[in-house]
Amino acid sequence: MDDEELTFQLRTALAEDARQIRHLVHSERLNPLGLDWRRFTVAEDSDGNIVGCVQIKRHRDGSRELASLVVAPQWRGRRLGSCLVQQAKAAAGPPLWLMCRIELAPYYRQFGFVLKQDAVEMPAYFRRIFLPTRWLYHLLGRTPALAIMLWDTE
Repeated sequence: MDDEELTFQLRTALAEDARQIRHLVHSERLNPLGLDWRRFTVAEDSDGNIVGCVQIKRHRDGSRELASLVVAPQWRGRRLGSCLVQQAKAAAGPPLWLMCRIELAPYYRQFGFVLKQDAVEMPAYFRRIFLPTRWLYHLLGRTPALAIMLWDTE
């Protein structure tokens, strides 16, 4: 790709994007549950291909989650992921939660997300995932691999 081919635009997903969104999410082995195209923002290249996506999930406890952030491999390192995160933050406003592999926590810190390790501070949805996961890793004698993070200030 030369620099002229590196243009993209962010837009609200359409029904016809659902297949490409699912493909992107599955390609990165992210949580495949709750992939509702209506909650997604997509990044589209100049040829109309979806090259990135992110969604905001609303949970029953009222919490909102930045989820399913994916950037196609050939687009990584070009700030596309940053644009998707910033757009999601602007659209959702604080507080906004996320779950990721622990090694990705530094990436999200640059956007103001803070690691939360006390289940008491978490909404019920995240607590139901965090506590059993922490217990399982402890039982296995392994370092926890799940990070739950919060952005709560503008």
